[in-house]
Amino acid sequence: MALFQPQFTGNSLTARTVGRDRRALAIVLLITIFIFGGIGSRLAYLQLIEGEHLQQLAERNRIRVIPKQPERGNIFDRNGKVLASSRLSHAVYIWPQAPKKDTWATTRTRLASILKIPETEIQQRLDKAGYNSPNLVRIARDLNPAQITALAEYRNELRDVEVYIEAVRNYPNQQIAAHILGYTGEMNDEELAQKRSEGYRLGDIVGQMGVEAAFEKQLRGEWGGQQVEVDGAGQILRLLGEKSAKSGGNVHLTLDLELQKAAEVALGDRQGAIVALDPNNGAVLAMVSRPAFDPNIFSKRITPEIWQQLQSKQHPFVNRALQSFPPASTFKVITTTAGIESGKFSYNATLPTYGCMNIGGTTFCDWNRAGFGRLGFVGALAWSSNTFFYQIGKGVGESTLIDWTRRYGFGQKTGIELASEESAGLVADDRWKQKNLNLPWSVGDTVNMSIGQGFLQVTPLQLAVMFAVPANGGDRVQPHLLKDNEDSKWRESLNLKPETVRVLRQGLRQVVSGGTGQVLNLPTIPRVAGKSGTAQAFGKQAHAWFGAYAPADKPEIVVVAFAEHSGGGGGKVAAPMVLKVLEAYFKK
Repeated sequence: MALFQPQFTGNSLTARTVGRDRRALAIVLLITIFIFGGIGSRLAYLQLIEGEHLQQLAERNRIRVIPKQPERGNIFDRNGKVLASSRLSHAVYIWPQAPKKDTWATTRTRLASILKIPETEIQQRLDKAGYNSPNLVRIARDLNPAQITALAEYRNELRDVEVYIEAVRNYPNQQIAAHILGYTGEMNDEELAQKRSEGYRLGDIVGQMGVEAAFEKQLRGEWGGQQVEVDGAGQILRLLGEKSAKSGGNVHLTLDLELQKAAEVALGDRQGAIVALDPNNGAVLAMVSRPAFDPNIFSKRITPEIWQQLQSKQHPFVNRALQSFPPASTFKVITTTAGIESGKFSYNATLPTYGCMNIGGTTFCDWNRAGFGRLGFVGALAWSSNTFFYQIGKGVGESTLIDWTRRYGFGQKTGIELASEESAGLVADDRWKQKNLNLPWSVGDTVNMSIGQGFLQVTPLQLAVMFAVPANGGDRVQPHLLKDNEDSKWRESLNLKPETVRVLRQGLRQVVSGGTGQVLNLPTIPRVAGKSGTAQAFGKQAHAWFGAYAPADKPEIVVVAFAEHSGGGGGKVAAPMVLKVLEAYFKK
């Protein structure tokens, strides 16, 4: 037994109790060291390794950029009438950084319901912008009143959505001059990749065709905006910086709006084109193409249904004034020029005409299958005798005829500002035929070309340039749309003999006074000179052409009308269109 019994008091500790407390203290100490060590190492990692990156993210979340779109420059006609301007509308934007994962789906669904667009389209826009972007991303433009009201009603639910007032393109005359003006639209990915170095960015609106595209740099303007600091709720705390938007420059065109309207009415619903220009300086006064479209539709989102309707109209975005077709008998102006200028035929030479001719083993007939007796150049132009010009083409030969065709500007672009939409046409030769058909050029090809058929392809605008040559006395002009260029009066002399110009002007006048264009021989307008053409289209109805200028003695205007697959003759179908345009011009 023990000699001494321990005394039990409240402060007494047994040997077992003391041991347990030491172990507990050790455990607590280890846990504490582990926790603070982990926190310390994490802080060190965040500060030393990820510090710069996290600071950038914090700045991005704290600083936002509110863009201010520039107002696009206006487009005016030659008399200062508005062809394209801007109007104010509402657009909806979203902050790509703002939505939380748990609320983003709700935001996206609500927006899609209000704006009537697929959720996937909204998601794609945000994906393209990137979720670290400090810039607003446009989701929709030109909202209607109901959409604006709905966005306001759901403001608490759509805290990261903003509605701003911005300018959208407006074309007050709807379809009038649509192919000349073009339209504006949001850049696609390919366009953005090409233009990003020029300062363009996601969501930018650019000219997509016509003058809008050709003068994009002048019309565009410069973006402005505000850099602001926001709190965690997205509320603006203070303005950090601001840059005013710079409006785009205005563009004044050579078009005459009233004459353009008259040309639109003259062409009506026919598929084709009308071109009117000043033969003395190349200023385009009117240019119409059908079918057409209303460029205002591109100020809003184009739904698949709307796009399908547009595509069902036989290529409404194709400017047929700049597309190429066989010119038919209007080309006899060039055959006449080649005949006289080559020296192979005198300006007063006469030739017998026939119902049909055998050339190179092929039968070629006149359009009336009877011939017109003996004719000179003036009479042959007036009656459009095919067999007369077969003989001229065969007499001058392939190279001479092709050379004069190219001197008149066929087979190359005219130089008008819409170069990206313009066809060069086709002036075929032996090399072209060997390459494309693996066949040599034949005399039959030359004969066909002499009356504007065969492989030859020209645009209505090129044909207007051709008619300007006899109209102005022998110069080829460069057509243009920018009024600033009007004073330059770019002309290139073809160095025609005086007798060549005289024969052409006499022959084209007789076409109207007593030939195939008598519908234009009216006392209500000055004397007119011109030429008809009916182009064969294999397997389809023929094209109808008529080109004219007036007054015949001192021309001020050239008009070319083209009716695609009209099935009628140029004198009956196209000449009345020219008449309406000339009446409108001289009525002023």
